Amino acid sequence: MLTGNIEYYKPATMKEAVELFFALKEKNKQPLYYSGGTEILTLGRLNRIEAKSFIDIKGIVECHIFEFKNDSLITGVALPLTFIEEKNSFPLLSQTSMGIADHTARNKITLGGNLCGKIYYREAVLPFLLCESKVIVLGNDGVKAIPIGEIFHRSFQLQEGQFLIQLHTEKKYINLPFKSIKIRQQWETGYPLITIAAIKVENEFRFAYSGLCRFPFRSKEMEEAINQSGLQLEERIAMGLEYLPAPVLDDIEGSKEYRLFVLKNTLRKIIMEMEGK
Repeated sequence: MLTGNIEYYKPATMKEAVELFFALKEKNKQPLYYSGGTEILTLGRLNRIEAKSFIDIKGIVECHIFEFKNDSLITGVALPLTFIEEKNSFPLLSQTSMGIADHTARNKITLGGNLCGKIYYREAVLPFLLCESKVIVLGNDGVKAIPIGEIFHRSFQLQEGQFLIQLHTEKKYINLPFKSIKIRQQWETGYPLITIAAIKVENEFRFAYSGLCRFPFRSKEMEEAINQSGLQLEERIAMGLEYLPAPVLDDIEGSKEYRLFVLKNTLRKIIMEMEGK
């Protein structure tokens, strides 16, 4: 449980945030960056947060940018999900984020909070995986722009002291045909059984998944199988499932068998609708 001995800091610049992190680390104060705080409260009640000091990045201007520049959409990680939805400059991201929690919670949940959260769904990463966005990170060695495929492997592989600032998504992907479907076993809000996001690039489908395995992912091997021409749709989907990157979840939200059943039906629905059938 979070205690009253926690220290709180809100730096105004990126440089100040990184310097503060390492200064607190030297004093053994177990610093943790955060931008929303909703998950920290949840996990704190379960004694799953060990930090003694928190560095709030919401005071950093660069983390609030949301604009097109040089043919890319810049999305700051401190933006609330509802802000991104209402602007709707990235429709796939808007639609996907609308399935996260409820509207009241999304007023507090930030993009960075969802992307770097400990709860493994992290659905907001799916559009960025599909669009091969660049991730802007800051650490002790300065600012770096890294393709998301090089830094996201089941989760963001950040070095000590690094944090996300922005994601840059090429404009050419923003208005491509897309689908984002979230399936729940029950109720209108809550954790998903499966979330699938898809876009169509040069007549080929890309898919990203959350809730299927214990991490969100995009599998190019699955896509290659599903995009094979000359085969029936059912065969393509069956071949794609041979390349799942990890065991399918089997938990209180749904059994492995039920998830696979929903996955096949949802993939079929997405492909047929996007092919106009």
